[in-house]
Amino acid sequence: MNPRTIRYYERIGILPKAGRTESGYRIYSDETIERLEFILKAKSLSLKLNEIKEILLLHERGEVPCECTKEFIRKKITEIEDKIINLTELKTKLTALLKIKKYKVANKSICPIIEKTDRQP
Repeated sequence: MNPRTIRYYERIGILPKAGRTESGYRIYSDETIERLEFILKAKSLSLKLNEIKEILLLHERGEVPCECTKEFIRKKITEIEDKIINLTELKTKLTALLKIKKYKVANKSICPIIEKTDRQP
């Protein structure tokens, strides 16, 4: 893992500050390594660092953060469903553009296929 990432995690408080050897090298405890593995697993589920931090804070207070985690997962599923809808609409639009067989090229036209598309954000 990139050392800058680990230092960033320390700075934002999701990893404890590392101890140091006499020569200045960082020393990480098994607990810190387990926490880092947890963070990487949570990130692989697309959880944001602020969400991961909230889960860790609940854990540190002695609470089981599963309900909080479920809420983050529910929101993530909704985000994914919205993205799927948007991507499906985009695919339909792009597929329709590929089916255009004839198009009129105007003098100032850059690409009639793109210029004929609906303007939508």
